[in-house]
Amino acid sequence: MNAILSATELAALLAGPNPPVLLDVRWQLSGAKAAGEPPFDGRAAYADGHLPGAVYVDLDTELASAPGAAGRHPLPDLDVFGAAMRRAGVAVRRPVVVYDGGQGWAAARAWWLLRWTGHQDVRVLDGGLPAWQGARETSTPAPAEGDFRPVPGPEGLLDADAAASLARSGVLFDARAGERYRGDVEPIDRVGGHIPGAVSAPTADNVDPDGRFRPARELADQFKALGATDGTPVGVYCGSGVSGAHEVLALAVAGIPAALYVGSWSEWSADPDRPVATGPDPQ
Repeated sequence: MNAILSATELAALLAGPNPPVLLDVRWQLSGAKAAGEPPFDGRAAYADGHLPGAVYVDLDTELASAPGAAGRHPLPDLDVFGAAMRRAGVAVRRPVVVYDGGQGWAAARAWWLLRWTGHQDVRVLDGGLPAWQGARETSTPAPAEGDFRPVPGPEGLLDADAAASLARSGVLFDARAGERYRGDVEPIDRVGGHIPGAVSAPTADNVDPDGRFRPARELADQFKALGATDGTPVGVYCGSGVSGAHEVLALAVAGIPAALYVGSWSEWSADPDRPVATGPDPQ
């Protein structure tokens, strides 16, 4: 099963006998977009219009724990995450489709969490809400309580030490923009640069200008050129485990399994004892 689906495919599923649970995970990085503008409010955007039947899920409080030593978006408390999923109607035997405002990062975070904790049928709407040409609604649905209870899998998650090891024994992709990887700028974290041995692979390279994923064959060729050859273990990190989930999703589209270092650079760089590499060279 492909990890993504088109708006046309989603419309067909919604009209079918077993329509998916829809999760709206619209989110943007905190902070005003311009002087005088308030920060993005995903819940307000949801209230203004969403896919019929979709339930809003808050990334900062339901798909992550509070910022701290483990990074800006550490793993959520599994009881909180599970309760949010059941409230949204997520059930073991019912498919789930996740979407956001089009960037794909937040939807990918929800997709990754559900997959890592055991749900077998989760996909992301390619292109997000802007790709949907059908009706929208403003009412808040009240779905029947789901039965999904998250159970973390044995694979798919990296901590800081495992990420450092993978950068030497396999391939560790840094999904941030190239200038942050090189350490030219660092607008958020304590210091700029990258984990020694990590390879720059910005998420922007995975999508077309409209935000949809590039064809699977193109993505596979791109990642293999960066070192993700057959049999090589692959991991991903970013700033705080959100855009990195989007890279893991792109790798899944390409048929390449990958693990996510959720703490990412926000955790790594906060520890002054961890080494930092700068410049375009991985080392």
